[in-house]
Amino acid sequence: MRISYYLPETVLTNEALETVYANPSWTAGKIYRKTGIKSRHIAGNELVSDMAVKAAQNLFAEYGVSPNCIDFVLLCTQSPDYILPTTACIVQERLGIPTTAGAMDFNLGCSGYVYGLAAAKGLLCAGVAHNILLITSETYTKHIHPLDRSTRTVFGDGASATYLTADDINNIGEFVLGTDGKGAPNLIIPSGAMAKPKTAETSQEHEDQSGNIRSEENIYMNGPEIYAFTLRTVPRLIQDTLAKNGLTIEQTDYIVLHQANKLVLTSLRDKLDIPDDKFCIDVEELGNTVSSTIPIAIKRAMERQPEKLKPGTKILIAGFGVGYSWGGTVITLR
Repeated sequence: MRISYYLPETVLTNEALETVYANPSWTAGKIYRKTGIKSRHIAGNELVSDMAVKAAQNLFAEYGVSPNCIDFVLLCTQSPDYILPTTACIVQERLGIPTTAGAMDFNLGCSGYVYGLAAAKGLLCAGVAHNILLITSETYTKHIHPLDRSTRTVFGDGASATYLTADDINNIGEFVLGTDGKGAPNLIIPSGAMAKPKTAETSQEHEDQSGNIRSEENIYMNGPEIYAFTLRTVPRLIQDTLAKNGLTIEQTDYIVLHQANKLVLTSLRDKLDIPDDKFCIDVEELGNTVSSTIPIAIKRAMERQPEKLKPGTKILIAGFGVGYSWGGTVITLR
């Protein structure tokens, strides 16, 4: 499997956020202490399709892959260009991928990359596809009210592209997947789809007890509940993923979890007793790019530590979040 990524040029720093909030208790330093994030990339006018195309073009250029060989496009996003048509169709046309290719979106957040790998492996094993382009592309910042500190300090935008062929089947391990829809209200955009269409009322802004401002058309995140869900679910997910793949923590070379924020990651690392040198934390410059965090973190680790992340390296990956939804597997670099 080959990975490339794309990040928007615009960068939003904690210092810039400090001036927006104009609140002495919300300094750049405090934001960093709470999140481990110093900056995040912002899509601005770029759409999910724009970022998806750029990530794929980076992959084609880096690895010499031709769009003509792609026979399936899987695109994970929760901020599609349109309600319909599917954004994957737009990306297929813009990249010049043959019309004989299949293409579809799937709506998942922080577990999306793991689910995408599971779907891709299934298509490859079944012989439905032979050369798959798995894309994650998210512009969560478009969903965020600029005065909602609980989300704006955490999320950033980004896209990844992964090229998968039949040769990758044996390098993608067994999957553990899970869902608990009772958690749906804890990370949600309440209005804008069929359950609650946009109206004059849904666009009205309100301030919560913590001083965050948003409307029902913006993302709402119940941070404490999401944190509790993570600490409750992810350790078992890691244990089950290792067991299903016949491995122990000691037999894995590197662990890349969804890069939610530093507090979540360090809490999980400590709870699982994972050595620092085997555990990836890469949020400082990017923030939480949702479904793109895992592939971007893997690629950046490969760039920084090529002697460590080399062919044969076993990486345990796990995503978790909105839905609730979670998934894990083990990949072996080749």
